[in-house]
Amino acid sequence: MKFKLLAAFLLLSSYIQAQNVNIIPQPKSVNISTGQFIFNNHATIGVSDTSLIKLADHFRSEVAKAKGLILSMSNNEATSLIDLVLVNTPQATGAYALKITSQRITITSQNKEGIFYGLVSLLQLIKDQPQGDGTNISLSACDITDSPRYQWRGLMLDEARHFFGKQKVKQLLDWMAYYKLNKFHWHLTDAQGWRIEIKKYPKLALIGGIGAYSDSSAEPSYYTQDDIKEIVAYAASRFITVIPEIDMPGHATAANKAYPEFTGGSVAGYPNFTFNPANEGTYQYLANIIKETNALFPAHMMHLGGDEVAFGVKAWSLDTAIAHMMQRKKFEDVGELERYFFKRMTDTVISLNSKILAWDEATGSDLPVGKTIIFWWRQNLPGQLHLALQRNYEVVLCPRLPLYFDFVQDSGHVSGRKWNGVFNRLTDVYNFPDRQTPADELNSKLIIGIQANIWTETIGSERRLDFMLFPRIAGLAEACWTAPELKNELAFNDRLKASLKNYDSAGIYYYNPFDPAYHPEAVDFPPRVKEPKVIKYSRHHTSKKSHGKTARKDKRGAGRSHKKRK
Repeated sequence: MKFKLLAAFLLLSSYIQAQNVNIIPQPKSVNISTGQFIFNNHATIGVSDTSLIKLADHFRSEVAKAKGLILSMSNNEATSLIDLVLVNTPQATGAYALKITSQRITITSQNKEGIFYGLVSLLQLIKDQPQGDGTNISLSACDITDSPRYQWRGLMLDEARHFFGKQKVKQLLDWMAYYKLNKFHWHLTDAQGWRIEIKKYPKLALIGGIGAYSDSSAEPSYYTQDDIKEIVAYAASRFITVIPEIDMPGHATAANKAYPEFTGGSVAGYPNFTFNPANEGTYQYLANIIKETNALFPAHMMHLGGDEVAFGVKAWSLDTAIAHMMQRKKFEDVGELERYFFKRMTDTVISLNSKILAWDEATGSDLPVGKTIIFWWRQNLPGQLHLALQRNYEVVLCPRLPLYFDFVQDSGHVSGRKWNGVFNRLTDVYNFPDRQTPADELNSKLIIGIQANIWTETIGSERRLDFMLFPRIAGLAEACWTAPELKNELAFNDRLKASLKNYDSAGIYYYNPFDPAYHPEAVDFPPRVKEPKVIKYSRHHTSKKSHGKTARKDKRGAGRSHKKRK
């Protein structure tokens, strides 16, 4: 009995000590020791390899912004106070060790990504501390070892519905890096807007880029190819991979507005929603777009959407040329035609030595194992997850509940989505996926990570974007990174409370779950108010009458207005 009490006391003591280290996401191991490292302008950084100089420069810049301290580089490893060291020991990508003594700070990793994350943890410790006399910061001596739970730690931003621009995207990438997220899924095309320049087809941006979800006549907004290259490079310097999404064969209204010769027709409420599968020119047109887009993104991955085609597919059934094509190829229904279309376009992606990414509707298509990643978003259809794993596809978990950040996050909020009255609280995000996913599937090695998605039908300003993202992005970070046996929500909340000052200093308008009145809900489009007469379909299944109401379900159990936006 005494032994058990002693063990419990030691465990509690270790736990309390670890909580003094305010790092999000929680590292794998934290051991506090005696002593303090005094961090000031006299601190110098030494690197074991010249390839680490850019990482050291980035860290120096962040410390200067946060605390006004100017650090210098040292050419002499023996005299440097902060050492960045690459080692030969095999480690997972992103794993690192951070050791702080009273004399020196050392960050070691087998890879540059690990060194970067070690510097991020050190930066969080520095930002957490008061500046003392204005020049000195005291850091407690400690040993930290760390590695990520998942290699895919993602965030998706929808800019087709509302466009935010280059500087906002860079700010989001900065916060992703701060929380060790590493995949930025960029939703660039949809019914309401086409946001990427394609030089072979300039009208896609110039005409397809006109409008937004809240204003169909808004001036064209899109990223030039130079903008894309700049953002991709900015992300890469923070070890973030950028993955573009070019949606097909549905959600194509903006593209068809620019080049109507490729439309698959219209039905009530969904004008020109699909591309035309019977027009052979459609396949070459989209192949050219895919090739030009792929050249801009070194990720060798492209998300092709593949969802919610059913909203506009009735137009195919009414088209004589499409009917003749189906008869000629002996297709039994438009579903078989849809799979044929998608397979042809994925073959183009594969020919470019890139992986295919698609929403979980694509699980039923004959896509190649090893070259396909399925994004499971329909939590009400767990069979899609099971089928994807059964077919040996790699899977990213991103179910609407709890990982759609356009969902309401507080019972008192009025703008945003719910699913049968359920919304996405910080606690739900934090505890994903362990409380929501069957153990047999959760333990599958084919699940490569998780991702949160921000659809922007109800988000038209940076202020509201911040309000919906922060602090849920912190809960996402810990869900992605920290092993389930190490997670402790009370401890996380303490660390989050201590770090809210960083949001304040950055001018972030965030939701404070500990004091909901701190920032009133940011609302761009008040619900239950008559909106502009604009066609509004979104993968969100949002009710057209009210952003605050749950849409009625269609036969598939999804909301009528779209799935994913899903």
